[in-house]
Amino acid sequence: MRITLTSVFVDDQEKALRFYTDVLGFVKKNDIPMGEHRWLTVVSPEQPDGVELVLEPDENPVARAYKDGLVAEGIPYNSFTVADVQAEYDRLTGLGVRFTQPPTEMGPVTTAVLDDTCGNLLQLAAM
Repeated sequence: MRITLTSVFVDDQEKALRFYTDVLGFVKKNDIPMGEHRWLTVVSPEQPDGVELVLEPDENPVARAYKDGLVAEGIPYNSFTVADVQAEYDRLTGLGVRFTQPPTEMGPVTTAVLDDTCGNLLQLAAM
């Protein structure tokens, strides 16, 4: 058994695609029209056949309540591994990304938390 898909609820799929590709550096894998929305996935350029992140519309009230609750508590929706949290923090802040937590050492792990502009907090982590 292995993980092939995971998702993040976003308030605007096109805005999310731009942020996750142009800013975070993921690569679009699938973009299939599905009526009003799209089956839209991105992958790491380091693992093009790896786990796909679905940029899923948050129009369901439960999804919005879940996102809002996580943000209100300061809890990241997803976590992404990076080689160097400080370097990514510097790169992303240079692009105007807003962080709610700067790089913070927690024993063997360093983390930072950013706002994805689509209603979510995301964690960057390096071990």
